[in-house]
Amino acid sequence: MKLKNRMTLLVLGLFFFTANAQTSERKIALEEVVQLALENHLQLKLSNQNIQIAKQQIKIVELQKLPTINASANAFYLGDALILDKNFSKLATLNMPHFGNTYGVQASELIFKGGVVNKSIEIAELREQLAELDLEKDQQNIKFLVISNYLDIYKIINQKNVFLNNQKLATERLENVRKFYKQGMVTRNEIIRGELLLKNLQQGILVLDNNRASINYQLTTAIGISPDILVKPTDSFNGSAETQNLQYYLELAHQNHPVLKSAQTGIKMAGKNIEIIGTERMPTVAAFAGYNMARPITANLPVQDLYTNTWQTGLSISYSIDNLYKTKEKVQLGKFQLNQAKAVLDLQLQQLDVQTNAAYLKWQEALKQAVLYKESEALADENYKIVEAKYLNQLALLADMTDATNAKLEAELLYASSEINVRYQYYNLMKTTGTL
Repeated sequence: MKLKNRMTLLVLGLFFFTANAQTSERKIALEEVVQLALENHLQLKLSNQNIQIAKQQIKIVELQKLPTINASANAFYLGDALILDKNFSKLATLNMPHFGNTYGVQASELIFKGGVVNKSIEIAELREQLAELDLEKDQQNIKFLVISNYLDIYKIINQKNVFLNNQKLATERLENVRKFYKQGMVTRNEIIRGELLLKNLQQGILVLDNNRASINYQLTTAIGISPDILVKPTDSFNGSAETQNLQYYLELAHQNHPVLKSAQTGIKMAGKNIEIIGTERMPTVAAFAGYNMARPITANLPVQDLYTNTWQTGLSISYSIDNLYKTKEKVQLGKFQLNQAKAVLDLQLQQLDVQTNAAYLKWQEALKQAVLYKESEALADENYKIVEAKYLNQLALLADMTDATNAKLEAELLYASSEINVRYQYYNLMKTTGTL
């Protein structure tokens, strides 16, 4: 029995220690949250690595401008030479120096191939631009992710304050009902209904706390801080951004969105690819030079165990005749790919216009809803005070009081959410235009 009690105390102690370890709050401004996300999010680190890979690929392509140099050396055993007549009968055997070796150095450098090296470097640079645009797009997504989490936490805190305020009012009202019950003015049923309302409010607070813990874990993971820290927003979000017309945001999206820039870069790459295919119709001109040293000298009889030293330099020209009829089909494929890239840009532009229009309408809707919910909150609060005064004077039923309480709670929650929703929809619009 004592052992069981000790185990219970140990479990409770661990529970309270863990709970306390997870409740350390840290006040963080939205700007700091965004900056931490840009510095620590794993997706952005991966995107930066892709840029480094693209830069290194440019350096590798640039190596094609440098000459190619090969060096060789070998040693071998040379057998005696057998001399045969026309009937393949042996006439004589010539003694040969049995050890032979050669040394050689060869160098070559491409002089002309229709500019294929420079065009290959240009297309590698375009790939680097695509990697940078992917990073920009990922930054927009990560910013919106952490901003959304930050706003959700702020909204949950506001909603919890609404629940706590209503819980306080419900507790005070329940105390009054108990006084009425002792005086025989109400039945036990009204006390039970008041207690049920308190339980419902406590349940709502529990759900909000769990939601906050879940979103907090997502946010702390994204910005690279300990998940044991409970983020507490410091921004007020009271003001609203200046409203522009839809055309302003459409033009903003056309100028800044990384998806459109990527599609435009894709068109440039397709065009550059056609140019590279066209170089196959050009001859290849290269300069070369070489030095060779070989032993023994077998061109003379008798064979001399000496080194021959030779060198050469010159130009080589080669041309693949089959490219005259093969390149045509490759160029046609390149043109199809170019047309496809242009179609992708048109599609991305159309989709972006649709998304920007939807985001703009949602933002305008949120602005109008915030005004309406504020008016609803004021009406619900006024109605609550009227019904409460009637109830305390025995002029209204508990059911009327419950309806007024529920209406007040719902109106306050909607208004608390609507203020944050205005900010959320604005940031969503900025993300849609690529300017978050």
